[in-house]
Amino acid sequence: MSLSRVTVTAVRNLHPVTLSPSPRINILHGANGSGKTSLLEAIHLLGLARSFRSNKLLPMIQYEQPACTVFGQVELADDRSSNLGISRDRQGELQIRIDGQNARSTAQLAEVLPLQVINPDSFRLLEGAPKIRRQFLDWGVFHVEQRFLPAWQRLQKALRQRNSWLRHGTLDGAAQAAWDRELCLASDELDGYRRAYIQALKPVFEKVLSELVELEGLTLSYYRGWDKDKALTDVLAASLPRDQQLGHTQAGPQRADLRLRLGAHNAAEILSRGQQKLVVCALRIAQGHLLNQAKHGQCIYLVDDLPSELDEQHRRALCRLLDDLQCQVFITCVDHELLNDGWRTDTPVAMFHVEHGCITQTRPPGVKA
Repeated sequence: MSLSRVTVTAVRNLHPVTLSPSPRINILHGANGSGKTSLLEAIHLLGLARSFRSNKLLPMIQYEQPACTVFGQVELADDRSSNLGISRDRQGELQIRIDGQNARSTAQLAEVLPLQVINPDSFRLLEGAPKIRRQFLDWGVFHVEQRFLPAWQRLQKALRQRNSWLRHGTLDGAAQAAWDRELCLASDELDGYRRAYIQALKPVFEKVLSELVELEGLTLSYYRGWDKDKALTDVLAASLPRDQQLGHTQAGPQRADLRLRLGAHNAAEILSRGQQKLVVCALRIAQGHLLNQAKHGQCIYLVDDLPSELDEQHRRALCRLLDDLQCQVFITCVDHELLNDGWRTDTPVAMFHVEHGCITQTRPPGVKA
């Protein structure tokens, strides 16, 4: 699976552009502030209907333009293609089209165009809030387990009902017990999918990490959101007075977390920025391998400023792992020469120079006119 065509209009400082990227490696090079990251952001908008740089979409719309739009043609693994389009105007209206039809939800986009982002903020996966790690975990489960999304939606509905009751006391005893039962059933199902995914992810992550960096004693574990030795029914009953005082449910899958530790310490407190980036890269590349196994297709990797905080040895190792995925990769950098030798000789590489928002394709090193 890869993007064979991308058209971007009125996204930040980018001039209108249509690109025909390589199905494998695409290197975007140019000075800082030239618009390289904006192209990755446009692709991210196409796949997830949001930016990875901000929670707000309005700043993505170019100054004095009414709306920004991104179109893409996706080549699927079974020799089919799919056309995606997304538009966002200044009034906040978001329009999503898939093969000429209005999409019902952003989950449909994510299903067609799975994306992974590796950027200078990637260390937040380790040192940020548990919500960031839950999103990482659930991205993986969503793409390998078809039953995940309905279970997740059931959980959200039950949680909303229970939290409303905790705040306002609007349910009678029978209704409250019914929603607690529904919450527990959805929670157990969701937890099962997450545990199975982590069990599959851990050995792949450990193998990928060993090819990037030696970090003896680093462990990855999963906390499901409540005591592993107790049923959620018992935990909810015991915590009810506290839940009523706070006005929300404290225990459950909405509190799940991934924990990375180095010995007895939180890994984020011990590792350098460069080491954190390598750990996050290993996690995201491991997810790509699991997606390939489950769907016989690949996700697209958006790698912003790959060389930052990595020496030559680790840059080469990361490029080799990305190459091994046999998937489409978009990489930004200031100096493309730092990445010239990172790929196999038979890997298709396309290079694009970005300057003041203009993107032009250039010849990769070694390719004659």
